[in-house]
Amino acid sequence: MILYALPLCLVVLTSSILPSAGLPDLNLGSRFSALGSRRRLWENKPGAIEKRITGINYNPNGSAFLWLPQDEYSGKTFFDRWDFFNSSDPTNGQVNYVNKTTAIANGLVFVQDDGEVVMKADDTNSLAQGVFRDSVRITSIAQYNTGLFILDLNRAPWGCAIWPAFWTVGGNWPKQGEIDILEGVHDNEHNQIAWHTAPGCVLDSNATISGTISTDNGVNRTNCDAKINSNSGCTVTEWSRASYGPFFESQGGGVLAMKWDENGISIWSFFRAAIPRDITAGTPSPSEWGLPSATLASTACDISSFFANHSVVFDITFCGDWAGSSYATSGCPGTCDQRLMDPTNFVNATWSINSLKIYRKQVIPGSDLSTGSAALTLHSWTGLWKMGIILLLAFSGAVLL
Repeated sequence: MILYALPLCLVVLTSSILPSAGLPDLNLGSRFSALGSRRRLWENKPGAIEKRITGINYNPNGSAFLWLPQDEYSGKTFFDRWDFFNSSDPTNGQVNYVNKTTAIANGLVFVQDDGEVVMKADDTNSLAQGVFRDSVRITSIAQYNTGLFILDLNRAPWGCAIWPAFWTVGGNWPKQGEIDILEGVHDNEHNQIAWHTAPGCVLDSNATISGTISTDNGVNRTNCDAKINSNSGCTVTEWSRASYGPFFESQGGGVLAMKWDENGISIWSFFRAAIPRDITAGTPSPSEWGLPSATLASTACDISSFFANHSVVFDITFCGDWAGSSYATSGCPGTCDQRLMDPTNFVNATWSINSLKIYRKQVIPGSDLSTGSAALTLHSWTGLWKMGIILLLAFSGAVLL
């Protein structure tokens, strides 16, 4: 049993969240049963009692759920639960991914005294043409099946020849899918979100998003099949200049969020001044965040069939399949090979991370919560009984999970 200090919004009594063994015998059933005759006083009076609770989310069928903390990567222990990839780059980048020992020794990964996590490419060594540059790629040891992933970062890598990504991927690619949450090349100002899957998953172009579905020769990239179109996947370009590159950094960074459940996979980005309060409070409620930048809806893709057992990945590569092939039209000087030689080109090839928090979805069984908002309305005696338990536990300041 683990003791968590939780805000009121996360204290909800259900048999699956709070095992009976973890609760004292409050004898509430007998105390409340004497009041059963008054049940009709609460029924048929919509809005008789209404309590606003942040953190309550809703499925399309109206059932309620919470996003509860599962994992946090931050501070001095950030690198404890990651593997350092040190093989050749699968995307054909001109990069030498180093192991953990080398990365620490060469100052490519470290945690500052204030807890800021830094991952960077080598920006000190001049190279001969054709020599690959040192960098890092890390993969979480933990694997996830659905979740709410919230990355708070101050800066992400950018610059000519540079190709960073923050993504999740299944061990059996592409059968178990890939979700590119943040990805870009060169000095781009707009994040490109993408999904790569086995055949049969399609991006529903009718989904309401703030981003724009990417195109190839005027044709929307809606087919997520990794085996066609040079593995471009189904992609969406974010509209905001604050979603990638120098402008994102100049705004103090911000938050990227990816929600993955049976209903779909959605991604949001917020620059520093616009981070929702519920994220800061640790009680995330994506339904309050407005339109996502991109959504892969379950209407055209069976999410549970195409995405499973995902690890989280951060990397910084150079040139390769995307940054190399697009270099000639990027506005960057010379060639990609030539840019790789100069260490000063890589002063911005740095991840600066405050935290990565991952939440799990906890459905509230038997909930009679009103749909479409984060309002808990006590229309029935059952609702009142639950609220009584919630308040009693809240006053204790802790809950056993």
